Amino acid sequence: MTAKEKLPKEIPTTAAQNFTARESWRIFGIMAEFVEATERLKPIRPAVSIFGSARTKPDHPYYEKTERIARLLSDAGFSVISGGGPGIMEAANKGAYFGKSPSVGLNIQLPMEQQANPYQDISQTFQHFFARKFMFVKFAVAYVVMPGGFGTLDELLEAMTLIQTGKSRKIPVILVESAFWGGLLDWFKDRLVDEKMINPDDLNLVQVIDEPEKVVDAIFNHYQSRGFLPLPEEHELMLNL
Repeated sequence: MTAKEKLPKEIPTTAAQNFTARESWRIFGIMAEFVEATERLKPIRPAVSIFGSARTKPDHPYYEKTERIARLLSDAGFSVISGGGPGIMEAANKGAYFGKSPSVGLNIQLPMEQQANPYQDISQTFQHFFARKFMFVKFAVAYVVMPGGFGTLDELLEAMTLIQTGKSRKIPVILVESAFWGGLLDWFKDRLVDEKMINPDDLNLVQVIDEPEKVVDAIFNHYQSRGFLPLPEEHELMLNL
């Protein structure tokens, strides 16, 4: 039997109409999610998004370093955005929460519900991953990427792709823990560059920094000659993100 033969011959009319109506109303729900989050997050600029594993325990060195970085960023005047859940996300929110600037959590509804951590001045819950990821990008002047799994890699590679393709402005993307990220960066160079899947200059989209204080310095160094607000041409980029 071919794949075409396995398809249903016809969807009953009533079921098809119900499905179409649900799809249409879903679009309004997505629009509402974007509008609500944009309005709530407008006051948080400048902000830094911190990504990392939800599975990291509070006694792990990664957790402690994340908390330190977030506290330094918060005291330096940056709101800190995390995914709002446990692990590295909690560490980022916790460090910012006890600092001078807002701690922001962008939580996600999952089949096994993600528990929001308690260290959030602003908490926003999303049903759709793509709306949530858009907010990470829209409001950030830098990304700090701690060790993590598939979700962290997804967020990292999406950020790199948006910058590489010119769909987003060029901002610092900082990988923390060189021992963790070294193998991936070597693979980028040995495979992606050598096989001409990316340009050698694309490797410069990220930098690796292990010391918390130097993470903050790198962000300030990037913006020292231009300020944190988007330039006019960058506003246009963000409208077409």
